[in-house]
Amino acid sequence: MIDTPHGPLQSYVDKWLAVQPQQRVALVFVDPRRHAGHIALAALEQELLGAAYGIREPQVAAVKLNWWAEELAGAAQSGGRHPLTQVLFDDERAQTLPAELWLAPVRAAIEQLEEGTAADFGAQLAAAEPLHGALAELETAWWFGRGADPRRARRVAALAHLGHALRRLQDDAERDRLPLPMARLARFGLSRSALRTPGDARDQALRAQLGDLAAAWREAMALPGPLGVFRALEARESVRLAKAAAGAGDPLAALQRGLPGNGFGLTLAAWNAARRWRLAGA
Repeated sequence: MIDTPHGPLQSYVDKWLAVQPQQRVALVFVDPRRHAGHIALAALEQELLGAAYGIREPQVAAVKLNWWAEELAGAAQSGGRHPLTQVLFDDERAQTLPAELWLAPVRAAIEQLEEGTAADFGAQLAAAEPLHGALAELETAWWFGRGADPRRARRVAALAHLGHALRRLQDDAERDRLPLPMARLARFGLSRSALRTPGDARDQALRAQLGDLAAAWREAMALPGPLGVFRALEARESVRLAKAAAGAGDPLAALQRGLPGNGFGLTLAAWNAARRWRLAGA
């Protein structure tokens, strides 16, 4: 990988791969020895998302995110204290990106910490875009240069998050921000407690949400702009999983189970994404 096994950097990469195991296939085409910064950026994104969504106490999450804001603000001069920051700012491209690109995701993460459940799917997507869009803009500039159009990556990142959030429906049933919007809950007569229990109403609500996601995915993939290799694979697997879950008898179980194996299709998709990236000359 990009560090010695069980070393400080590898532990963060492992956390990223635990959330997105399909990316192990991508590492065949994004050589960790030549593109350590690309992998460190993906792991950094996972660290920020873990703080934004994985820490239940907003005050605790804010402390961690404020630490990251301080770290990224000073990394261009200091080289960073965190193993991920050190790898990123050892790459000359980090010095070409404005500080605001690095800080925007952290600021967006802090601002959304105490947001409640969105009213409807459109509002839910709009609420996800500041954080995930900022991550996508940073990522697009890193992979393809400052002039690359981030519009497709922004939307894809937000949609992938909404799909991932559905997998945690039961665990997040008591949180202020639910994975299903209020209009969806009202339409199917779902209470918070009902989200933890299998039932026809919950299945119908999930299928309706997956239907909106499918339509949004079609629109997203028609937007201009490139996708990095990791983002392209995340998009492919998110679309496939949403489609499989929508047709399953138990949509939530299908989402949580995920897709089987890697397979030739995933390898081919990673190869094609890497080919597009290399043709872009970044």
